[in-house]
Amino acid sequence: MVCQECGSRPASLHFTKIINGEKTEYHLCEVCARERGDKIPGAPNGFSIHNLLSGLLDFEPSNSAFSKTEQPLRCETCGLTYSQFGKIGRFGCSDCYKYFAARLDPVFRRVHGTTTHAGKVPARSGGKIKYRREIDQLKERLHQKIEQEEFEQAAELRDQIRELERKISGM
Repeated sequence: MVCQECGSRPASLHFTKIINGEKTEYHLCEVCARERGDKIPGAPNGFSIHNLLSGLLDFEPSNSAFSKTEQPLRCETCGLTYSQFGKIGRFGCSDCYKYFAARLDPVFRRVHGTTTHAGKVPARSGGKIKYRREIDQLKERLHQKIEQEEFEQAAELRDQIRELERKISGM
């Protein structure tokens, strides 16, 4: 896809704006986005994408999670620090997810409500996946019932889990 501003470079930033149910998409290259000041097109007061991400990821200097004597969080594979990630807005390698996971999980929970992907499952080949998801949900409920000392309901959940595990092993 080509940048909508210059029409020559490939678009690498994609924005979708929905106002009153009307959807507008923007596709910009990094150069044109920088010229616009990394502002979200059409946003009031020119709200910056970097400010949005920085707020979500707690990059504010006053919220620094480490003291001046402690080393900053750093990816051992590419050497990128968490604060550098905040400035450039992307990871240096795939291992950054692993090294920064402790700080990313709370963000994903705030933004998405969970840290696990809950997308669609193919109907033909997704049987085991659906059962696994259901088992995970039942196990979570089982732990809650045990904590609440509701052992009869916990036993019923345990039996449901066993039944689903039998179905999976038979597939």
